[in-house]
Amino acid sequence: MENANFLVYAEKILDYGVMGTLLFMSVITFWLFIERMLFYRGVKVEEYKHRDELDIDLTNNISVLSAIGTNAPYIGLLGTVLGIMITFYTLGDVGEVDAKKIMMGLALALKATAMGLVVAMPAIVFYTISLRKVEKILAKFDIYHSKDD
Repeated sequence: MENANFLVYAEKILDYGVMGTLLFMSVITFWLFIERMLFYRGVKVEEYKHRDELDIDLTNNISVLSAIGTNAPYIGLLGTVLGIMITFYTLGDVGEVDAKKIMMGLALALKATAMGLVVAMPAIVFYTISLRKVEKILAKFDIYHSKDD
C-alpha cells in the first residue's frame, strides 16, 4: 500500500514538474518574442555609431528562444521516459498485465513529448523571425551609414 502511494505521488510530481517546466518555458518564449518585436519596432539605426553595438542590442535574449526550442523536446521526452518507467513499475508491482492500464499509462506518458513539441515549434519559429528582423535592421544600418561615406 505504501508503495502504491509513492507511485501516485511520483506520477503527480512527474506530471506537474514536466508540464510546469514546459509551461514556464512557453511563457518565457512568448514574453521574449513580444519584447524583441517591440524593441525592433523602436530601433533607430541612426542613433548607433558602430554596427557591433547595434548587433549586440538586436541579438540580446534571442539565444534563449533558440535554447528553449532546442531543449523543450528533450524535457518532454524525459517526462515520457519517466512516465513509462512508472507505468511499467506499477504493472510489475501489481503483478498482472492489463492492456488497458498499459495503454492508458503510455498515452499519459506520451503527452509530455507532445507538450515538448508544442513548446519547441513556436520557439524555433519565433527565433527564426527574430533573426530575420535582426538581418533587416542591420541591412538598414549599413545602407544608412553608407550614405555618410
